[in-house]
Amino acid sequence: EVQLVESGGGSVQAGGSLTLSCTFSGFTFDHYVIGWFRQAPGKEREGISCISSSDGSTYYVDSVKGRFTISRDIAKNTVYLQMNSLKPEDTAVYYCAADPRFYIRVGVPLATEYPYWGQGAQVTVSS
Repeated sequence: EVQLVESGGGSVQAGGSLTLSCTFSGFTFDHYVIGWFRQAPGKEREGISCISSSDGSTYYVDSVKGRFTISRDIAKNTVYLQMNSLKPEDTAVYYCAADPRFYIRVGVPLATEYPYWGQGAQVTVSS
């Protein structure tokens, strides 16, 4: 059974940092893309970043580019999202998701492309 578990969420003041982890198991496929999504209250879920297990290529949406860094530790089956210079508008539930394909698609990650999801982690940024 495929499982993804997010951890590392919490509350932080504006300008602070958090690192989210996405630990996964049960993959029956050797290549995959892990995406990070977030959903703020009353808003649609939006893709913000993704990384390929095959070549480590990454993508960021403009709103997080330069502040967030996605990385992977293949041996630990974990993908990280380092979030710096956090803003109140970053407040959301953050989800990681997996798509069994080789390479990222350049462009905003689309939730419909990811069949496997974690349960989410709350990130709250206060002003």
